Amino acid sequence: MKNIVFDLGRVVFAQDPTKSSDHFKQFFSYVSLTPMPKFWTDYDLGVSTFDDVAAQLAEYRGVEVEYAAAMIREAISRQETIRPTAALIADLKAAGYKLYVLSNMSREFIDFLREQPVYRHFDGEVISCEEGMVKPQPEIYDLLLERFALVPEDTLFIDDRKENVEAAQRKGIRTVHFDKTDYEASCRRLREMLL
Repeated sequence: MKNIVFDLGRVVFAQDPTKSSDHFKQFFSYVSLTPMPKFWTDYDLGVSTFDDVAAQLAEYRGVEVEYAAAMIREAISRQETIRPTAALIADLKAAGYKLYVLSNMSREFIDFLREQPVYRHFDGEVISCEEGMVKPQPEIYDLLLERFALVPEDTLFIDDRKENVEAAQRKGIRTVHFDKTDYEASCRRLREMLL
């Protein structure tokens, strides 16, 4: 294995549920749905602006637009680096692996995440809002492989969503389905595989 590709949400970054109210968790509970609501997928695709998605989220939740916008801003600011994953990424980089990002992420979220220290370890990225395509669309995996000249059999993709992992497998990419309920166990498994 030469190349390790990370999803971001709930693999490298997440909100700490112990710091969030039940209302906050419920308000954004749709992000766990498969598929996610179209308005949020459009946001990840880059076809909806922040103002667009705030208005659509307000309608979806039956709240004022200003309130929905404030909640999105809070969701962005609450993103924290997952410590076991950050330590794993640093050790993989030190071991000589090439590290990449393949993530469904909207403009405001990715702008915030790129400022976090762990992000400096990545050698390249494919972000949905910049490409106009999202996982698990097959084209986004093709783009990743072509852009960085990655050989599928030499590449490991890590994601918390089963449908994204399965789409990567269909491209011949090796995969790990990351358990977002147990970061420590997921990272321990990856360490045993790769270090």
